[in-house]
Amino acid sequence: MKNLLNNAVSLIVVMIVLLLIIPLNPVLLDVMIILNMAVGLIILLISMNIKEALEFSIFPSLLLITTLYRIGINVSTTRSILSSGGSAGAVIAAMGDFVLQGNAVVGVVIFLIIVMVQFLVINKGAERVAEVAARFTLDAMPGKQMAIDADLSTGLIDEQEAKERRYKIQKEADFYGAMDGATKIVKGDATLSIVTTLVNFLGGCIIGMVQGGMEFTEVLSVYTIATIGDGLVGQIPALLISTATGMIVTRAVAEDSLNLEVTGQFSAQPKAIMIAGGVLAVLIAVPGMPKIQLAIISLGLMLGGYYLLRRMEEMGEVSPAFGGAGGGGYGGMSGQGPIDEEQLLADEENSFKDINSVYSLINVEPIEMEFGYSLIPLVDEESGGKMIDRIVIFRRQYAQEMGLVIPSIRLRDSSYLNTNQYMIKIRGEEVARGEILIDYYLALEPPTVEKEIEGIETIEPAYGIPSKWITPDKREMAEIYGYTVIDPLSVMLTHLSETVKKHAHELLNRQEVVRLVENLKQQAPELVEEAIPAVISYGGFQKILTNLLKEGIPIKDMETIIETIVDSAMTVKDLDTITENIRVALKRTITRKFCEGGSMKVVTLDADLEKSIITSLTNGENGIYLALSPDVMQSVITQLSEEVKKFQELGQPPIVLTSQVVRLHFYHLVEQFFPDMFVLSFNEISNNIQIQAIGNITSQQK
Repeated sequence: MKNLLNNAVSLIVVMIVLLLIIPLNPVLLDVMIILNMAVGLIILLISMNIKEALEFSIFPSLLLITTLYRIGINVSTTRSILSSGGSAGAVIAAMGDFVLQGNAVVGVVIFLIIVMVQFLVINKGAERVAEVAARFTLDAMPGKQMAIDADLSTGLIDEQEAKERRYKIQKEADFYGAMDGATKIVKGDATLSIVTTLVNFLGGCIIGMVQGGMEFTEVLSVYTIATIGDGLVGQIPALLISTATGMIVTRAVAEDSLNLEVTGQFSAQPKAIMIAGGVLAVLIAVPGMPKIQLAIISLGLMLGGYYLLRRMEEMGEVSPAFGGAGGGGYGGMSGQGPIDEEQLLADEENSFKDINSVYSLINVEPIEMEFGYSLIPLVDEESGGKMIDRIVIFRRQYAQEMGLVIPSIRLRDSSYLNTNQYMIKIRGEEVARGEILIDYYLALEPPTVEKEIEGIETIEPAYGIPSKWITPDKREMAEIYGYTVIDPLSVMLTHLSETVKKHAHELLNRQEVVRLVENLKQQAPELVEEAIPAVISYGGFQKILTNLLKEGIPIKDMETIIETIVDSAMTVKDLDTITENIRVALKRTITRKFCEGGSMKVVTLDADLEKSIITSLTNGENGIYLALSPDVMQSVITQLSEEVKKFQELGQPPIVLTSQVVRLHFYHLVEQFFPDMFVLSFNEISNNIQIQAIGNITSQQK
């Protein structure tokens, strides 16, 4: 039984093919026709109750199967009509009698209207929407990938959810691509139904008069009923499925089922309903209009709109107001109540009379974020600000991923900044600045813009992507055009998180290193006792961890790091060389961080270039340094600039793969030109990973 269910679809497709060959009696034809109608109705109802298109991802394949099923029924009914004197079952006869009502012209007109509506309106529109959706979905993929990376960076989602979102984006692109082709199948089905109807009618007339000896009026009556009935039983399910197709491809910005969305969005506009009722009331004065019907509908609309308006006013009676915030900075604190400025000044004056309190003025915060007055509602928890909660999530997420606990981030408002500006400081010095519009959304431009959206042009601060600030009413249209739309808080948090990641190695002080060692001592006390400070000092250990963090390598596996230090220190004293050995020991961690889907896209170095680098290594007072000729350096930097563009199109950071001997020196060469570039060695990549080279750097200009 289980095998039968697993192969049910295959059996159905085989049965459909047999319909094209084996004649069916009228009873079986009736069963097949009724099943066709039921399937069409089920598909329509499913399309109305799903929240997003991917919930019905089998629809493109199902569209092909149902179309083939209708063609099989058409062939069977045509065979029955032409070979049985116009008889093709009770369903076709009943449908023909009901629609014709004794008038063949009316039946033909109704049938043609249904076919034309399906062919010219629904199918053509759905085909165009599916084509545009497929193109925009593909164009928007890099931007959506960046948005996922931004959410992952700020701690809004974890790695598992990020992986699920990336998979969903890929499935969405595949789905709309399949829908683009599937709609053309439905379009061909409508054309075939017209041809089948003409064949039934003309073939029936010829057979009835030539072979059956029937009068023309009798032939017209018999075969018109059969032809129109046959056309309708095929076109009604086709119309249902075509409507479902249009609903699925047009639900690009839906957040709930169609039923809930329609009722929710109509009930949210009570004034429009009341105005419509008023307009209908005015039409009562037009001579000849049905006054009773207009009055009933008009009164119903106005009363319904008034009821919805009152209910909305009752639900929105209490609206929280934003209380004032002083200039002392938040730092994660809220709920202080109103600030007495005179008392604050008096306390501050008394405080500074104590000479010891002056030392508090020279303290430097590890991370600070200052912002203009307009951005206070994003931070103030009393006003519904979520920034502090999001920062907490980001710190937890970063600690889990990288093994480093980010220091507390000091948040304060500043009168020196413009109202919409914010500034990020590391160790008391500005490292980044941005500006956001709190009542707008940021729309990231896709690689190819099919249609421009109106907005204020800007540059996304974290990744430098050309963008536009758009009003909330343009958000849905921007997403349809392929833009990636981000709220202002996420823009600011993404910039903060990327800045913190870039400067994480500066935040690792000696005190934090001691904490990390003490934390490891609880799990591996013997290892810590053997290594620190007997083999390496806290200062040397801090230097190694800083080297790893600077290149984005997690330091979470502290036990492996210290074990490698102990093993390497027996023969090597250079900290950079020890760091390279640690990177090899962390190959699984490095592979997981930079590899996605079992493959890694990289740029490689030509063998001659690697030889040139090795021969150019020179011993100096401060150790080994690279002394390449200016021409070779210029050639390498120029070629890398071109290769970086390829990675931008792929939506991933640039990666250069070298031999282990060359890796560190090549990194020092390119870090000042390409700070976001990662340089890895072959020894740092797991053996089961497929490496795909998308470029090659040579010692000579290409």
